[in-house]
Amino acid sequence: MPHTVSAFLPSEGETADLGRWLAPRLVAGDCVLLEGPIGAGKSHLARALIRARLGRMEDVPSPTFTLVQTYQADVEIWHADLYRLSHPDEVAELGLEEAFSQAICLIEWPERLGRLTPAHAIRIALSASGEGRNVSLTAPGHPDLLNEFTQSWSK
Repeated sequence: MPHTVSAFLPSEGETADLGRWLAPRLVAGDCVLLEGPIGAGKSHLARALIRARLGRMEDVPSPTFTLVQTYQADVEIWHADLYRLSHPDEVAELGLEEAFSQAICLIEWPERLGRLTPAHAIRIALSASGEGRNVSLTAPGHPDLLNEFTQSWSK
């Protein structure tokens, strides 16, 4: 089985559906790296995932200015937006290294992690395509997740 699978999400609603689909499949210690340009749908996917894991509608602001938002679900969820960081050393100040082992971490702009990038992170790359977006999921340490994704999302 390949380590990367792809699909087309024709609408913003399907991007949210992907977040809701992924939410119950994550466990403490999972790190999801959300990649893509501004406006690709990273925050939208993260918001849907967080709300699904919480089991309720919740105000889920983008952590663009706070850098990290945390949520108490059955497992703590950390949502980080590293766009404003200029050096990977700044990541250590946020406490993310400890969170990587104890929480579900959703990281926007993960290239700012540098050497701190978890080796078995799940990568979700989003790119706009017309009214929808292309999504590519890379998860070398999660073959079951890739298989389920292929069955559920590849058409």
